[in-house]
Amino acid sequence: MSGIFSPGKLMLTSEYFAIDGALVLAVPTRLGQEFFFDERDDQKSLIFWEAYHQNKLWLKAVIDFKSWQVLEANIPSGAEFILKTLKNVQDLSETKFKGTDSYYLKTNLQFPADYGLGSSSTLMNNLAVWAEVDPFHLNSVSLGGSGYDIAVAKEKSAVLFQNKPEIRYEKVNFNPSFKNELIFIHLNQKQDSREGIALYKSKTRSQKLVNEFSDLTRNILLCDGLENFSQLMFFHEQKISDFIEIPTVKQKIFTDCPSFVKSLGAWGGDFVMSAKFEGFKEYFWGKGFTTIFDWDDLISL
Repeated sequence: MSGIFSPGKLMLTSEYFAIDGALVLAVPTRLGQEFFFDERDDQKSLIFWEAYHQNKLWLKAVIDFKSWQVLEANIPSGAEFILKTLKNVQDLSETKFKGTDSYYLKTNLQFPADYGLGSSSTLMNNLAVWAEVDPFHLNSVSLGGSGYDIAVAKEKSAVLFQNKPEIRYEKVNFNPSFKNELIFIHLNQKQDSREGIALYKSKTRSQKLVNEFSDLTRNILLCDGLENFSQLMFFHEQKISDFIEIPTVKQKIFTDCPSFVKSLGAWGGDFVMSAKFEGFKEYFWGKGFTTIFDWDDLISL
């Protein structure tokens, strides 16, 4: 079987405000999702779908793409999502699911599903590359969202991204001199980004505030030392907190942490970023957070 790979992502700036066109800085992760495919001329028009989490099978389905019916599935709800997504692929593609060949499709998510690194965006980009369709369009009709995660998966690079007035992004070399001082801590739970987005949209936003986060992103990209970076991260976190009226993760969990603690994406789960300090591992372990990555262990640049 032939294969395609898309990296996961971490959103460093402009969480929530990305929806309204704030400039986002996002980076790719070493772990991502693999996609394997094989097409066979058997006149049956079937899709044999297998999805793995860290090489362990979790979803298996057989789909008839002439009638678009799930014929077999171990997880019916998961199979329905795959059916709808692949029907979108058919609608957008000039070649896929048009004849009577059968397709053997297999995915492998390399990171735990609760990491929040982009299980959906990596899938959308892999399918789009395979079907030669626009990944942003496929993602829009299948899932929605700002699209920054698609840009990271597509480019396999750190990106600056905006989705308004139209999708625009550029690859950037975000390789800070102090990266070895940064750490990423998993909060032992997956945050529902749709829930966070609904809360954000219930607030009255302004273009001025969107522009302020874009300026923050530019300053963070260009900052020249850990102290400056830490100050910008602290300011960014507090500014989001003031707007959505939710305490920062540092205020809720890490009040005595001697470093900044910055949420990465929707608040309440997934990963946070901090900087090393004496006894940092023991500190986070003592709080019950034992999954800690150095920059080079998690980020792919």
